[in-house]
Amino acid sequence: MSTIRIGTRGSKLAVWQAEWIAGRLKQRGYDVEIVLISTRGDVSTESLRVVGGQGLFTKEIQRELLSASVDVAVHSLKDLPTIPVPGLSLAAVPERETTADCLISRGNVSFEDLPAGARVGTGSSRRGAQLLVWRPELVIADIRGNVDSRLRKLEEGQFDAIVLAAAGLTRLKLTQCITEQLPEERILPAIGQGALGLECRSDDAETQAALVQLNDPKSQAEVLAERAFLASLLAGCLAPVAAIGRVNPDGQLSLRGRVLSIDGKRVVEGRVVGNPKSAEMLGKQLADELIGQGAAELIAIAKENSP
Repeated sequence: MSTIRIGTRGSKLAVWQAEWIAGRLKQRGYDVEIVLISTRGDVSTESLRVVGGQGLFTKEIQRELLSASVDVAVHSLKDLPTIPVPGLSLAAVPERETTADCLISRGNVSFEDLPAGARVGTGSSRRGAQLLVWRPELVIADIRGNVDSRLRKLEEGQFDAIVLAAAGLTRLKLTQCITEQLPEERILPAIGQGALGLECRSDDAETQAALVQLNDPKSQAEVLAERAFLASLLAGCLAPVAAIGRVNPDGQLSLRGRVLSIDGKRVVEGRVVGNPKSAEMLGKQLADELIGQGAAELIAIAKENSP
C-alpha cells in the first residue's frame, strides 16, 4: 500500500505517541509519514470548562481524516468523545500504559503533607472532585497547557502542586519529576487514561488491516467497557466521572466506576465483573447501577454549573 499518513497534534506528547505508532508500523514494513495538525485545544488557553471539552483535541484531526488528507489519527483515548463520527472507526487500541495519576509538588511534599489551603492545579473535574473527597481543606485550582507549561507554572509558584497522568510523564521520560503516584482507591482514572486510540476511515480496509496488527485485545476490552460506561451516563467529558477496566488473571473483566459532585461531597460508585467479550454490555450495566444510585442527578448538576 502507499504511505500511511498519521495525523497528530503538535505537542511533545502527541508527537511522541505518533512516532511510537509510526515506528511499530515501520517494523511491519509500512512507509509512514507524520502530519502535524493544530486543534482548538492547542490554540485556546481558556479553561476546559469555558471552551468545552468534547472533541477539543480531536475534531480538526478527524476532519482531516474524513477529507483523506491523513489516513490515521493517533488520539489519547481519554480525549476522544464516545459518540462515534460517521465514516470513522476506532481500528485499534495498542497496549495500554499506566492508568495512574500522580502528584508533582514544590519541595517534593506528599499529598497528605500539603498544608491546608495549598493550591493544587488540575484541569480535570474528575481529579478535583476526588482530591476534595480526600482533602477538602485544599484549594483545587484550574490549570491548562501541555506538560511542559504545567511544570513551568508549578516552578513559578502559581501552584503548590499539580496532578498529571503518569502515562504522559512516562512517555516523555519525566518520571523523575513525580513526587508520588496517587492510589487508585482514592483517585480512579479518566475513561481511557493511558491508552491510545488509532482511528481511520471506515471504508479504508488497507489501513485498518495495518492498524489491527497493533491492537491489544486486553487493552481494547478495558477501554471499550469504560467508554460504554461514560456513554451510557450521557456525561460528556467535563463531569466528574472516573472508571477503570481491568482484565484479571482469571480472564474476567472487572470494571469499577465512580461519579461525584464537583465539590466531592457526594459520591456514587460500583463494580461489575464479566466476560471481556461483553465489555460494552458491562459498561452499560455499571452505568445503569450508578444511575439508580443518583449518578444522573450529579452529572446534571455538574453540567448546569459549567460556564
